[in-house]
Amino acid sequence: MALLSIENLKVRYGAIHALHGISITVEPGEIVTLIGANGAGKSTTLRAVSGLCKCAAGRIVFDGKDLAGLPPHKILRLGLAQVPEGRGIFPNLTVDENLDLGAFARKNHREVLSDRDRVFVLFPRLKERLRQRAGTLSGGEQQMLAIGRALLARPRLMLLDEPSLGLAPQLVQTIFKIIREINASGTTIFLVEQNAHMALQVANRAYVLEVGSVVMQGDAKQLAASDEVKKAYLGIA
Repeated sequence: MALLSIENLKVRYGAIHALHGISITVEPGEIVTLIGANGAGKSTTLRAVSGLCKCAAGRIVFDGKDLAGLPPHKILRLGLAQVPEGRGIFPNLTVDENLDLGAFARKNHREVLSDRDRVFVLFPRLKERLRQRAGTLSGGEQQMLAIGRALLARPRLMLLDEPSLGLAPQLVQTIFKIIREINASGTTIFLVEQNAHMALQVANRAYVLEVGSVVMQGDAKQLAASDEVKKAYLGIA
């Protein structure tokens, strides 16, 4: 059974149809990526999964549970955490306080401390800046904090929305290396990313979204080799 199943999902913003009945599955242990141009509906898909926008039709099932009508905090408790586009950190709080918020729903203090140590292994810079206000961090450090905060919810599925946005190329490589490490340690990942080249390198499977509809899907390496994908998303004529 798929860990996440999106079935005929439709989302509207007023008269605007953002998603036209898309269907996507994410299997346990996978990295699945959703690529497409700006305005294709990628972020809307993640927002619908995490309960941040309402569905006009269709079903979203996580680990056998229908998410219809559930508020975001209850979806989080089921084991699904989102790293939002733009990072969504709390700029006036310290790095330490931002990380604490990631674990707000957890009761086992010992496990939380263990997971904090894991975050600091992945992102040593965060440990060096624990008392620093998050708003004073660099863009790359803020992205590390956003991912670290999500990890402290101990998610089974992590939704990553444009993790490379606004980062220097060297930092993009670092972030994607860490995404691989997070996945290798047991966290399933659903990745939305405009950097199609990096996304297809790291993913097992991929979906291509155009104007709210899935137009291609399949093995990520095969899609990366497709002439159509090369021309439209990889800048290769």
